[in-house]
Amino acid sequence: MKIQHGTIVIRNGQLIDGNGGPPIADAAVVVQNGMITFAGPAVDIPVVSALARVIDVEGGSILPGLVEAHFHPTYFDVAALEDLDIKYPVEYVTLLAAANAKLALECGYTAARSGGSLFNIDVWLKKAIESDIAMGPRLASSGREICGVGGLMDWNPDFRKIGMEGLVLLINGPVEARAAVRKLVKDGIEWVKTYPTGDAAAPDTNDHHTLCMTFEEMHAVVQTAHNHGLKVTGHCRATEGIKNALRAGYDAIEHGTFMDDECMDLLLQRDVPCVPALYFEYASIHRGPEFGMSQRVIDGHQETLDGGAESARRILKAGGCLGMGGDYGFAWNPHGDYARELSFFVNYVGFTPLEVLTCATKNGAKILGRSHEIGTVEPGKLADLLLVDGDPLKDIRILENRAQFLAVIQGGIIKAGRLAGPAS
Repeated sequence: MKIQHGTIVIRNGQLIDGNGGPPIADAAVVVQNGMITFAGPAVDIPVVSALARVIDVEGGSILPGLVEAHFHPTYFDVAALEDLDIKYPVEYVTLLAAANAKLALECGYTAARSGGSLFNIDVWLKKAIESDIAMGPRLASSGREICGVGGLMDWNPDFRKIGMEGLVLLINGPVEARAAVRKLVKDGIEWVKTYPTGDAAAPDTNDHHTLCMTFEEMHAVVQTAHNHGLKVTGHCRATEGIKNALRAGYDAIEHGTFMDDECMDLLLQRDVPCVPALYFEYASIHRGPEFGMSQRVIDGHQETLDGGAESARRILKAGGCLGMGGDYGFAWNPHGDYARELSFFVNYVGFTPLEVLTCATKNGAKILGRSHEIGTVEPGKLADLLLVDGDPLKDIRILENRAQFLAVIQGGIIKAGRLAGPAS
């Protein structure tokens, strides 16, 4: 990915650096050749070249670029589970994924972690972004997902004989689990996404209290993935599924919905990050009826929302690592609404805006394994920045409005926002 050459001075705004401390009023940030060389009070700014470009934030805010930690660029307008594997051909899904990646960048998300991909598109999307062929967040790629036969992601009846190879690798036992991971190793992914538990979307077969993989299968996935340097995460709602994932050595937990004290202890002992993805539940409850969602499913999402919010509050209070990412791409939870997750955590779950922004920046970078490069505004980091006309600490909802963005900066290059001009 290209970086900016020369010097930029960003001034006349408050700095929310991502570390969780109070903002620095009247701050400045200096960027040289795509890297941050200074970030702090404007009075302490070092001498810079007279040729430096100056960006006046006009009393607004300077933030790290946001990190979407559960990103599905290949999902688009999904109204039912079956839409995921038979709605569009791979060629069209690829184009949709590129459009969704560009949209995420325009929404202030300069980095993202795939939460599962149709076909192997996210691996190649990452390559296209890093080669400047496509615009999008710095991407940690995932691929086809792994689930036990008859589990949440195995919905096509056998008589159809159409398979699901573009979406999920279905397994029976640890031998098949290892084989599935080895296929993903060949595909070139970074994160192995699994389905240890069910979801409210499938109340008749695999609801949010059921298990979809055995511990032995999960352990085999982790052993094989770690042998090849890959990380493992899983869709974990049921309490026993969360425990199985943590005991098996998972590197992250998606959702972490129903956590008891033992779950918390296991999570904190290994400092395993969790991405709750709660706005999806809220959107399902409030918009589900528009799309024919049954009351039984909506009730399940309400239970999931209540449990997930309480678990998230407990993790934050205990000092655990939470990331922000929202399962966007469903009809009732479309791409482009990413920052609604942040507002939701403030207005519904009860986090402070500063806590949410720390989760969406510093913690997101940690989950991606890129804390040394991104996530905070500090010297030595890549200049991935979001310049906002306003103060998200007073009103987090301004991050939902792209018209408030002065600039979305990646590697010192303005990629979107008002300063990018109409071509953005």
